[in-house]
Amino acid sequence: MFAEKVVNVAFEVYKFILIARIILSFIRHNPHNPVIKFIYELSEPFLAIFRRFIPPVGMIDLSPIAAFIVLSIIQYWIVLPIVRDIF
Repeated sequence: MFAEKVVNVAFEVYKFILIARIILSFIRHNPHNPVIKFIYELSEPFLAIFRRFIPPVGMIDLSPIAAFIVLSIIQYWIVLPIVRDIF
């Protein structure tokens, strides 16, 4: 039960990091700010996977949508059943 909650929290935190990354793409910010660098460093490797397959539509990057879908699939269909079986 505890492990399942920890896994859920980890996935939810990462989803919030992705949301922060999306919001940062719409506003002016200092890319040298440590918090912003942290958000970019955590989110870029995952988003880069989707950017290879999903090109931007004009100025809109659709890769975060695919990232959210895949992250949810991984969370609810793959990781959580494994955690439930182990603990």
